[in-house]
Amino acid sequence: MKLQKLLLSLAFIFLFSLSADAQCAMCKAVAESGTKAGSTMATGLNGGILYLMIFPYLILTGLGIAFYRHKKAQSTEATPEE
Repeated sequence: MKLQKLLLSLAFIFLFSLSADAQCAMCKAVAESGTKAGSTMATGLNGGILYLMIFPYLILTGLGIAFYRHKKAQSTEATPEE
C-alpha cells in the first residue's frame, strides 16, 4: 500500500512539474536579447544550468543504489540457505 502511494505521489510530481516552465525575468531578457544580437550567451547559460542540475541527480542516484544494496544484503541475510 505504501509503495502504491509513493508511486502515485511521484507520478503527480512529475506530471505537474512539466508545466513549471518559469525562469528569472532578467536572465530570460538577457538571453533573448543576446540571441537576437548573435551572441552565444544563451547557449552558455543553458549549459551552465545543465551542469549545475546534474549533481543533485547524481547524489540521489548514489543514495538509491546504496539503499538498494543495503536492502538486498539484508534480504539475503534473512533468508536461510538450503
